[in-house]
Amino acid sequence: MSDVLNLSGISKSYKRGEPTEVVVLSDASITLKAGEVVGLVAPSGAGKSTLLHIAGLLDTPDSGKVSIFGQDQSGKSDRKRTRTRRQDVGFIYQFHHLLQEFNAQENVMLPQLANGVSKADAVVRAQLLLDKIGLQDRLTHRPAELSGGEQQRVAFCRALANEPKLLLADEPTGNLDPATSDIVFDALMGMVRDTGLSALIATHNMELAKRMDRIVRLENGQLIDV
Repeated sequence: MSDVLNLSGISKSYKRGEPTEVVVLSDASITLKAGEVVGLVAPSGAGKSTLLHIAGLLDTPDSGKVSIFGQDQSGKSDRKRTRTRRQDVGFIYQFHHLLQEFNAQENVMLPQLANGVSKADAVVRAQLLLDKIGLQDRLTHRPAELSGGEQQRVAFCRALANEPKLLLADEPTGNLDPATSDIVFDALMGMVRDTGLSALIATHNMELAKRMDRIVRLENGQLIDV
């Protein structure tokens, strides 16, 4: 079986005024195997989000190659990259970004509907995911009626709604207090293990990172095994 994700020689820099250029990634490489959960650690501003956006086809590197299931994504059209991202990749952010006008079940249904799933099937899938994560009694609650931890758990379900094979998470518990963070992280890991996902999870919390299969550190634009 092909590796789920392979980043090879990824470099990325940004212009910050003239002539200043900020190098964020420099020949960074990583491979995720099927079912592997990898912790990505680095201080704020080191480039974790940029790396995840490139891995998830939301951004393009200046050089290097992004492969998902052995397929090089660099030469693909925006339409094909969008299809791959929608079908194969799930995203979780530090802030849940739930749509406030929709309830928990509807927020989990939306990515399915956008992917062509029927409304009836989307309802079943949303209820199944929310039930699995202990929110079966909160289906019709809007985000403002949910706690921070509950909102983030809904975001987890939304990320898994289209049954992706690769999960990318950017500080998924970074906006929660320590006690809630631990509970929510346990819920996330339970869902990841149950579905056999490969996951790259950025965190500044080494205790959480140690609960994953391995840890890589982003340092001076490169990825180093810890």
